Amino acid sequence: MNPLLQRVQLQTRRHFLAGSGIGLGAMALSTLGGGTASADLAIDAMQPLAERQPHFPAKAKRVIYLHLTGSPPNLDCYDYKPELVRRDGQDCPSSFLEGRTFAFTSGVPKLMGTPRKFSQHGQSGTWLSDAVPNLQDPEVVDELCFVHSVHSDQFNHAPAELLIYTGSPRSGRPSLGAWATYGLGTENQDLPGFVVLISSGVQPNGGINSFGSGFLPSVFQGVQCRSKGDPVLYASDPEGMNRSLRRRSLDALRQLNEYQASQLGHPETLTRIAQYELAFRMQASVPDVMDITQETQTTLDDYGAKPGEASFANNCLLARRLVEDGVRYVQLFDWGWDFHGTSEATGLTSGLTNKWAATDKPIAALIKDLKRRGLLDETLVVCGGEFGRTPFREGRTAGSKVLGRDHYPDCFTMWMAGGGVKGGLNYGQTDELGFSVTENPVHVHDLQATIMHLLGFDHERLTYRFQGRDFRLTDVHGHVVRDLLA
Repeated sequence: MNPLLQRVQLQTRRHFLAGSGIGLGAMALSTLGGGTASADLAIDAMQPLAERQPHFPAKAKRVIYLHLTGSPPNLDCYDYKPELVRRDGQDCPSSFLEGRTFAFTSGVPKLMGTPRKFSQHGQSGTWLSDAVPNLQDPEVVDELCFVHSVHSDQFNHAPAELLIYTGSPRSGRPSLGAWATYGLGTENQDLPGFVVLISSGVQPNGGINSFGSGFLPSVFQGVQCRSKGDPVLYASDPEGMNRSLRRRSLDALRQLNEYQASQLGHPETLTRIAQYELAFRMQASVPDVMDITQETQTTLDDYGAKPGEASFANNCLLARRLVEDGVRYVQLFDWGWDFHGTSEATGLTSGLTNKWAATDKPIAALIKDLKRRGLLDETLVVCGGEFGRTPFREGRTAGSKVLGRDHYPDCFTMWMAGGGVKGGLNYGQTDELGFSVTENPVHVHDLQATIMHLLGFDHERLTYRFQGRDFRLTDVHGHVVRDLLA
C-alpha cells in the first residue's frame, strides 16, 4: 500500500477530535476514561532502546523467562495430591466434568494419581517429585516462589500461549518482552533489548507472535539468536563486503530513509534506521557474548553445556551471559512438554524423567550461578507452561500402558525466583484432586501485572495508543499479587 494512504488509513475519529480546535475533543475523551488519559513514553525514534526509568523503583531490572512449551504436568512435578493417588483408577466424579470441554477426552475418564515419588525439600518443606532432582537442592528450592493457583481461559496450545505472553488469545498484540523493552529500553546499546533462544528445534506454539512486537515499533520485538552456528541470521557481512564498506552502505541507506521519513512521516522508517544501526553494532558484540567457550569447564559442567551444540543447557548459560551484559529480557522456549502419553517420550514415567534430565540441571545451575554472581536479586526468573494437565487419564491413551494427561486450564503451577519475589513460598492451593483452585487464585493477567510491577511499572499506566485506543499488556484485567513480593 502507498505509505501516504496507509498513514491516512490509521487516522480515526478520535485523532480528529484530539486535534480539533484547542483540544476540547481530547479533554472530552479523557473524561470518558475516568479522567485519566493515556500517555505514551517519550521514545527517541533514533535511539528507541535508550535506557528509561520505570514508574517507581523496580525490584527487577531484567527477566529470564523459561517457557516449557506444551506445559509440564504439574501434578507429577510440583503439586502433590495424595488423595488423588489413593483414588487412582476410579471414575472421575461427574461434578468435575459437567460443563467442561477437553481437548482429547470425552465420556467419564479414570482418575490418575501420579506415578512419581514426592518428598519435601529445603527449609520451606516444598513438595517436589523425583522428576526434578536438581530443583530439590536446598540452595535452589528455597529461592523458588511456587504459585499453585494459576488459571487460564484457554485450553489449546497456541491461544493459551498467546494469552500468557500478549494478554490476548489472538495474534497481533505485543508480547511481554516487547512491553518490557518498550518501557525500560536496555542497558547495553550494542545488544538487543529482547533476545529469544529456542531449543528442541521447534518454534513456540504461538509462532513469532509469542515474542513479537505487535503494534509497538518493531525494534521492540524479540531477536532470535542461535547457540549453534551464526548467532543471528543475516547479520553477518556478505562475502566480499568488509566492515568499512558495510558502514558506507548503511550511511547511504540512512540518508535515503531520513529523506523518506521527512516526506512521508511513517514512524517505522525511523525504526528501520535504528535497527540497521543496532545490527551493525551487533556484528561485533553478539558473537562475543554468545561464545560460551569463554566460560570455565566447571561452569560448563554445572549447566551440562557443550560449546557448539544447540541445547536448553547452552541456552540457560547464554541467558546468564546476556543479562550479565545488559540485555533486558531473555526468553527461552523449550519444546516437548505436551505429555499426552501417546508415546513413551510423552509418558509420565521414562518420558518425563528424560525430559527433565535435560532441563532441571541447567535450570538449577542458572539459579545458583545468578546468585553466586550477585545477579539474582535484580533478575526475575519465571518458569512454566501455558496451562495445566488433567487429574485423569487422557482419553486417547486410556487403555495404554503409557500414562498421559490432557490439557487443563483451570489450575496449574508456575514458579518465579529472584527479582523481588519471596523465595521458599508455596502460594495458592487446589482441591485434593487437583481440579480447581481453592485458595488465592492467580489469573494469567494477574501474573502479568505482578511481573510488570516487579519491573517498576503500574500495568494500567504502561500503555500504547493504537487506532485511537490505549492498549496495555493486561488488556482491562489484572491485579498485582502482592503476597508474592519480598
